Amino acid sequence: MRPMQPMKAPERWWPEVLGEHPNSAGGQNETRYAFFANQKRLAVDLGQGEVCLYDTDDHQISGVQQQQVGNSRDVTFTSQHGEVDLEQLNRV
Repeated sequence: MRPMQPMKAPERWWPEVLGEHPNSAGGQNETRYAFFANQKRLAVDLGQGEVCLYDTDDHQISGVQQQQVGNSRDVTFTSQHGEVDLEQLNRV
């Protein structure tokens, strides 16, 4: 039996200025996110080839949920304050 190997960092798809190591990152279906606590930034790619940045203020993003109804997608993030919709965050 071989010892466990460390997990590889996700391949960077977000702007270089945010750095190489997000505090949390993940995705579901075509949506992916990366959260950078020190910069208070959330990078989101909804699968359309455009990465959007959001100011997270005091939210510590730790997860994402996605609901798709027809052509519409509802993306909600989890923080220490509960659920956070993208519409609640300021786009930068």
